[in-house]
Amino acid sequence: MSSLCFDVQDGVSRSISEAPPTHYTLKIHYFSLLAKNSIERYESGEFQAGGYKWKLVVYPSGNKNKNEKEHVSVYLAMVRENWLQTGWQVYADFSLFLLDQNKDNYMVLHDAEGRERRFHGLKLEWGFDQFIPLKAFNDASNGFLVDDTCVFGAEVFVCKERSTGKGECLSMIKDAVMNKHVWRVENFSKLDAECNDSKTFNAGDHKWKIKLYPKGYGNGVATQLSLYLALSDPTALPPGTKIYADFTLRVLDQMNAKHYFGKASQWFSALDFERGWSRFMSLIHFTNSGYLIRDTCIIEAEVTVHGVANAL
Repeated sequence: MSSLCFDVQDGVSRSISEAPPTHYTLKIHYFSLLAKNSIERYESGEFQAGGYKWKLVVYPSGNKNKNEKEHVSVYLAMVRENWLQTGWQVYADFSLFLLDQNKDNYMVLHDAEGRERRFHGLKLEWGFDQFIPLKAFNDASNGFLVDDTCVFGAEVFVCKERSTGKGECLSMIKDAVMNKHVWRVENFSKLDAECNDSKTFNAGDHKWKIKLYPKGYGNGVATQLSLYLALSDPTALPPGTKIYADFTLRVLDQMNAKHYFGKASQWFSALDFERGWSRFMSLIHFTNSGYLIRDTCIIEAEVTVHGVANAL
């Protein structure tokens, strides 16, 4: 290491270790092909340490989000699925490794003051923007990249865990796309179930369905056609998730092209997973106009998801 010269970085300690990393090793053959194939970020497979799942993240040409171009950037990332409880935080002491293949030892990067890093919903990655200069890394005489092969590693020791107050992250969707689903309901007069569901359809990365009550529901029983938009599987939503959507439900007038519709903007969640109208249209109007032809009606749903709120 005496022949190598690294820029002094505040808060970063470099040392040499004969022992390999305890928890994970990432070996990369033909490292140069990552950049040639426009792979700016590579995430390793998952590994466990301290009861949690982690990944190594390598930016072969530097983390451009940090305006880094002259160094390899390497980070430790906590896998998001660990967050089973809202507001959970994990404090970890970690080291990242790079094998010197010429000397068979490891350069180890660590926080100079031994500070624990706090991993939580808003900060899942910690590491080193300037892990090693590309010039030093690419010089095979230094032993880090030999025959276009290198080896990284990680050690992670969880120091403490604690839960904080609840929180959420609202992500609005730029250029949201409207999705349309058409449901042709045949043999309407023979529908004997209180509620009939359309096939599942996708909108905004979520699954939906139309719910039809042919004899009415709630305060529309016996006099109204009741129509709702619903999440297809609300139990699959992570706790605390809410979905904001514009939607239109429409029954087509098959004779006069004067369609009957309802339009709304609502939040959907696991506890409030269907929205619509118990008194959508009177059954008399529905059956005596052009909406029911040859015992068949056509129902349309247009859904645009504009935002999703998730628990932190």
